[in-house]
Amino acid sequence: QVQLVESGGGLVQAGGSLRLSCAASGGSFSDTTMAWFRQAPGNGREFVACINWNSRHAYYHDSVKGRFTISRNNAENTVYLQMNSLKPADTAVYYCAGRLTLEVPTTPSEYDSWGQGTQVTVFS
Repeated sequence: QVQLVESGGGLVQAGGSLRLSCAASGGSFSDTTMAWFRQAPGNGREFVACINWNSRHAYYHDSVKGRFTISRNNAENTVYLQMNSLKPADTAVYYCAGRLTLEVPTTPSEYDSWGQGTQVTVFS
């Protein structure tokens, strides 16, 4: 398993952008499928995006398609989430997750490494 630390959250006006980073240590990052999830108060953890080990496959929740982009740099053991055209509905704690697999799962239960989360707040 990899250990994960997110950064880059903050307060942003609607329509703005943020870039989240997730730094991994330990384990084998280059063989690990990575994902971003988010959780708003009172809600369950929601899938946002995921990317396979070689970046050939990436999937997004419908609500963020065309606005968010997931990417990774295996040389730097880091995965990113570029978030553009942010909306108040995007306000949540964003979590980075990982699993050593060739598959690209989209449910939280299929991931076994988690970061501590970073808060994103979008105001109108």
